[in-house]
Amino acid sequence: MPWSWLIFLVIVLLLLALDLGLHRKSHAVSMREALAWSGFWVALGLAFTAFIYLGYENQWLGLGKARDAVDGAPNDGSAAAVKYLTGYVIEKSLSVDNIFVIAMLFRYFAVPARYQHRVLFWGILGALAMRGAMIAVGVRLIEEFEWLLYAFGAFLLFAAVQMLWTGGKHGGDPGKNPVVRLARRFFPVADEFHGPHFMVRAGTPEARETDSHAPDRAAERAGAGTWMLTPLALALIMVETTDLIFAVDSIPAIFAITTDPYLVFTSNVFAILGLRALYFALAGLMDKFRYLNVSLAAVLALVGAKMLAADWIKEMFGKNYNFHLLGAILLILAAGVAASLLAGPKPEHADVARRAREAGEET
Repeated sequence: MPWSWLIFLVIVLLLLALDLGLHRKSHAVSMREALAWSGFWVALGLAFTAFIYLGYENQWLGLGKARDAVDGAPNDGSAAAVKYLTGYVIEKSLSVDNIFVIAMLFRYFAVPARYQHRVLFWGILGALAMRGAMIAVGVRLIEEFEWLLYAFGAFLLFAAVQMLWTGGKHGGDPGKNPVVRLARRFFPVADEFHGPHFMVRAGTPEARETDSHAPDRAAERAGAGTWMLTPLALALIMVETTDLIFAVDSIPAIFAITTDPYLVFTSNVFAILGLRALYFALAGLMDKFRYLNVSLAAVLALVGAKMLAADWIKEMFGKNYNFHLLGAILLILAAGVAASLLAGPKPEHADVARRAREAGEET
């Protein structure tokens, strides 16, 4: 494994270990704590731009030597920094839509606020592994078949229209999700939450102790020693499934910017690492983002069109066209936020946000 990848993965694992160590005790994350962690992750993601610039400009650890299929040439420091920032902004903005779905999942499974961080931590760890695999496969396919960039562009235009048509809704009823139904088929599922446990063994003290202090009838029916999933495990399964659905949109979007696997992966990682804190910071404010899906659909349409007309756009705006694309994306997102604040919340969004605030106030 190249040193650039090894060093980055070690840093990510250390950050995850730090996060897990600081949140060993299950508790409801306060707004103040969420905002502090959100600021930390955003600052870290932006600060990494400096390493990207210096690393690619000086070709540290082999960076900046490979050909980027989007431009047909290796990336220098400026090009790599702009592509990283553009990818980071795209991934971060699309993750906000994911937050609304996660809030509905937590509401459906009635996940106590003190366990939500645990679900998101392990959910994001799985998301990093899934996206890493998807990026590796995607880069390899594009290296062999560059025409796939046009296919991704057409797919993003379709995804933009679908997002406008459906209002950004994904997944439907979590209880009818085929992944959840498959899990129920292979594992018995407890009726009650058993602390922070994802699995309990029938007949053990953990299986007898429930958060509601009521007996778990499912555990009593199961034979002694039988492993059972808890409702917390089902929530985790749905969070992973949801991220996979969103990744199908977001990863092709970043391939419109670059096919350099290091830039694609690092921008994805820093955007996802801050998702937990961003959820707790924004879950109670989601009713404010009425036109979020419209602005995200516009971003997907823009990068899709860029994929389909890359040669014409490059000729029109010159080699710095990615810098103009970054500016356009930021402008679209700012317009969406401004329009949302002026228009006020949708009634259904206000209801979900109210319930998220109530859940966050639990102890």
